[in-house]
Amino acid sequence: MGSEPLNESRELTVPGSIRTARLQRNQYTLSLMNEGLRAGLLTGQEIMVIQNAFMQILQELIMQYTQGNSSSVTTETAESILTSIMYAADAYLFSFEDAEEAMTELRSTNVRNIYESGVAKVSQCLDETKQLYKEITANKLQVPVDAYNMTIDESLPVFIKKYGIIFDAHNTMASIDYPLAIDDMRLQGVFYMKQYLERLQLETAFCVLFDQQELLNLLTNYGREWRFNYQIELFNIYELILNNAIFSTLSGGNANEIRISKSQYLRLQQQFTNLTESQIRSVISNAMGRLQQQLPISTQLKAYMDGCTADLATRVVNAAKHNSLRAIIIAEKEAGGKPIVIFFNEQDRMSDVQLRRRLHEIGTYENKEDKVKLILANFHSFHDYLDLLEADCLYGDEYDALFHALGEMELAVLGKIVFYEELRSEALDLPSILQLEHDSPMTWQIQFAQCLREMDGERLQVIEKYMDELDYEQFKFY
Repeated sequence: MGSEPLNESRELTVPGSIRTARLQRNQYTLSLMNEGLRAGLLTGQEIMVIQNAFMQILQELIMQYTQGNSSSVTTETAESILTSIMYAADAYLFSFEDAEEAMTELRSTNVRNIYESGVAKVSQCLDETKQLYKEITANKLQVPVDAYNMTIDESLPVFIKKYGIIFDAHNTMASIDYPLAIDDMRLQGVFYMKQYLERLQLETAFCVLFDQQELLNLLTNYGREWRFNYQIELFNIYELILNNAIFSTLSGGNANEIRISKSQYLRLQQQFTNLTESQIRSVISNAMGRLQQQLPISTQLKAYMDGCTADLATRVVNAAKHNSLRAIIIAEKEAGGKPIVIFFNEQDRMSDVQLRRRLHEIGTYENKEDKVKLILANFHSFHDYLDLLEADCLYGDEYDALFHALGEMELAVLGKIVFYEELRSEALDLPSILQLEHDSPMTWQIQFAQCLREMDGERLQVIEKYMDELDYEQFKFY
């Protein structure tokens, strides 16, 4: 483990009697010691000297941690500091070309020097990670995908700010929600974060090769095909673009296009349906090669793309068997009626104080009709309606009275929220969804489903029509 780019395919090979399969990346020093003892390359006495040296460093760091006020800490804290020490030692010893060199270094070099050299490696890696982050932010994709934006704008800065080289080197210090196409969760701390940013940078370099509007259209079609709000879901943008670029190449399109027309989709569907598994894998592999030749990509990006080939081929094979290629080949949707766009004006939203007052006022009314009149007269923001419903200030048939007083459009918007998961199944219409048992921890959602079940069929059809026309991404909050 070092500050140089980590090669996850690097084989820990060493001549002699060391069993490299027993060497663990996350506990490299400890596994090297255990293997050295087993192979007779380290004596029990040498192991004891090494262990005592690490414990001496631990005692010194505990004093530093407590600012000299105490030589003892909780067991949990001591274990964490020791793990941080070993993380630094791992960083140094893993930087050697093979395990034999690392073993020689462990036997012949003072443990304190190993630790200090490891701290320097970790510090260097942190500097490189900070530089990578600057490059990532400078070339950030302009896409409305929450996990992507929050990871770059919020989570990564938290890591950079809070990462502790001495006491917390092994901790990641941040919640990274945006998934990579290829990730290696065996790494920890700053080495994991550097690898994450290196791969995110490769993915970004690929994504920017394509037209921005085509990318946004692809995201929209992806959400419609999967019947979910792509803005809040966890998925990899690069993988989505790569797949469609390959399918474009296979269906007569250019390598730098990700738009798949209906005719292109039908051509691909016929092709994959008539191929065997081995033929599909060969077709996908060849298309990947053509894509790499036609696009201006680096050697590193080419290798990264190669790592995605087998997974895509497997998904296509399975989709062809189950007649579900539409879930992988994201084609343009036929132009229909203009989708309904709902605008929720942030200026109409109550302040927290105003909302609490209104909720208290609602609680003072005993008559459900009076409560509904008060709500309709004072609640104008969809945010406020959700806050009201989740505040549990209505009881029993009061929910029913409110829902019946709302218009079909308002009920359709609530339906898109309440039945979010069920609506992802294209086989289910609203009446079928209402026949399902709706298990929700929120009382208002249970009452809402019950209200719709008892509603007359004509009104229910209007609500369902509006629900079909509403796109999640077009709920505008501004």
